[in-house]
Amino acid sequence: MEKIKLLPYGISDFRQVRKEGKYFVDKTKYIPVMEETDNFLFLIRPRRFGKSVFLSMLRAYYDINEKDKFQEEFAGLWIADHPTEWRGQFQMMYFDYSRIGGDTSVLEENFNSYCGKVVDEFAEYYQQYYPEGFAADVKSQPGFRDKINLVHLKAQRLGYPLYLIIDEYDNFTNTVLNQEGEAVYHALTHANGFYRDIFKLFKGMFARILMMGVSPVTMDDVTSGYNIASNISLRPEFNLMLGFSEDDVREMIRYYRDNGRISQDEETLIADMKPWYDNYCFSEYRVHKDLKVFNCDMVLYYINRVMQTGKPPRQMIDPNTKTDYKKMWRLIQIDKLDNYRRGIIHRIAEDGYIFGMLNESFPADTLTDSDNFISLLFYYGMLTIGDVEGAMLKLIIPNNNVRRQYYDWLMKEYQNIAKVDVTLLNKVYADAALRGQWRPMLEEIARAYHDTTSVRQLIEGERNLQGFMNAYLTFNPYYLLAPEVELNHGYCDFFLMPDFLRYPMVRHSYIIELKYLKTDATKAEAERQWQEAEAQIRRYAEGPRVRQLIGDTPLHLLILQFRGYEMERMGEAGTIDN
Repeated sequence: MEKIKLLPYGISDFRQVRKEGKYFVDKTKYIPVMEETDNFLFLIRPRRFGKSVFLSMLRAYYDINEKDKFQEEFAGLWIADHPTEWRGQFQMMYFDYSRIGGDTSVLEENFNSYCGKVVDEFAEYYQQYYPEGFAADVKSQPGFRDKINLVHLKAQRLGYPLYLIIDEYDNFTNTVLNQEGEAVYHALTHANGFYRDIFKLFKGMFARILMMGVSPVTMDDVTSGYNIASNISLRPEFNLMLGFSEDDVREMIRYYRDNGRISQDEETLIADMKPWYDNYCFSEYRVHKDLKVFNCDMVLYYINRVMQTGKPPRQMIDPNTKTDYKKMWRLIQIDKLDNYRRGIIHRIAEDGYIFGMLNESFPADTLTDSDNFISLLFYYGMLTIGDVEGAMLKLIIPNNNVRRQYYDWLMKEYQNIAKVDVTLLNKVYADAALRGQWRPMLEEIARAYHDTTSVRQLIEGERNLQGFMNAYLTFNPYYLLAPEVELNHGYCDFFLMPDFLRYPMVRHSYIIELKYLKTDATKAEAERQWQEAEAQIRRYAEGPRVRQLIGDTPLHLLILQFRGYEMERMGEAGTIDN
C-alpha cells in the first residue's frame, strides 16, 4: 500500500520534500517558460507564497551535481517528461540574504563573511570539476570579492556556466531603510556603497541570474549599474507560478479525502478557505480570466489543522505569520507615516479598494509618492488587482486575512484615542450570537465610535463610520462578516453570517443597515430615511440566498442611524424565522 504523503508545512527544501515523499504542488511547467523569457530575471511576491521552495526546486533541476538524480527527484512531475536542454548543466551559487543581520556598524563585515562562506562551500561542492587544490585556493582568498572573482575566472577558462540565485535579495536593505533611515540606506545602495558594488560584480559573471524578494525598492536603487535584468513580477504568464491555483487546492483536498485523512467535502473546505486565502492577482491581463492565486502557506496551515483535528482551525490566520505582518508594517513604516500616506491606509481600510497605477520599481526616496506607496502595498500583498478601468487599476483588499491586518491597524489607532474593553466586547458578541441580545453589542460599538471620532473623521462622515463598524464587527468571532454583500438585487451594509464550521452553537443571524444623517437634518428627514431603511432591509432579507446562509437561525433586521458622532436611533425592523 502506498504511503500517504504528508504535507510539507513549514518546509522549503525541495530535496527534503521529495526524499521524504511529502505532497508537492507541481510548478515545474514554468521552468521552460522562464528559460524562454530571459537570462536575468527579477520576481517580486509577498511573503508566504512559496518562493524559497520554488528556488530550491530550480537548484535541484539545474545543478550539474544532481544530474544523475533527475528521475529520482522529479519523477511524476511535469518536467520529468519535458526536460529542457539546460537540465543539469550549471554550477549553482545560492545566496539567502535574509541570513545577514547585525547593526550597520558590522553589516558590511557580516555580509562579506556570509557571502564568503557561500563561495567557499561552492568551491568544495564543485571541486571535482576543477584542478586539484581549487577549493583550498578559494578559501585562502582574503575576502568575498577575491573568492568569487577566482571562481569566475576558473569557471570561464574551463567553460563552465554559472547560475546565480538570490533569495530575499532585499531583506536586510529593507530592514536598514526602516530602522536606520534613508541616509544609511542610501550609503549602502548608491555611489560606492558596498551592496551596490556587489551587483556590478555579478554583471557578466553568470550565465543566468534569478533574484526574488518582497519589494522592488532595493532593485531600483542598487541595479542601475547592473541594468541587465527583466522584472517579470507583473507578467501574465507568471501570475500562477507561485502560490496555489484553485485547481491546485482542490486536487490536494481530493488526495487527502481519497486517502481518508479528510472527512469534509471539497466544496465545504473551498468555500471556507476562499474568503480568507484566495483572490490574489499579479497581472492586469489575468484579472478577468478568473486566474486568482491562494496564499499557499495559509492553505497548508488550514489543511494540516483539518487533518490533525478533524475540524477547520478556529483561528483562520496562521499564528506563525504574525511576525511576518509585524515586519511588513515596519517596512511600510506605519509608525512614521505622514498624514497623506496614513490617509491612504484609512481609505483602503474603509472602502476596501483604491485606484492607482503600479510601478515596477522606484527608489526609496520616492516612497512618499502616492503611486509608489500604493505599489508598495501591492507588492507586500496588502492590495491586489481587482479590476481595470481605462489606464487605472482598481486595487482591492484581496481577502479576509489581509482585511484583518488593516482592521488590526485601525483598532490600534482607535485604542490610542480611547481604550477598548476587550473583555466587554467579547461578552456582548457572545450575547448577540448565542442569546439574540444584539442591543448591548451595537451600543458598545456606538459608544466607541463616539469616543474615538476626531474632527477629521467627522468631516469624512459616512465612509469613516462604515470603516469603523467594519473594524469592530470583523473581530466578532462567531460570524463571517460580509460587508456590502449582494442580497436580492441590492447591497446591504453588513451581513453577519454564522460561522457554523467553527461555532455550530450560534443561534442568531443579523443584517445591519447603516444610515448617516447630516448634522442639520430635520426630524421629518430622519423619519423618511428610517422608513427607507426599513423597506431596504426587508427586501434584502427576502432573497433565497439569505436563507441558505443562516441555517435555522432567526434573522434580525437591524437599523442604526447616526447624526455626526452620535447614534440617533437604533431598532429592529423585524425578525425572520427560517
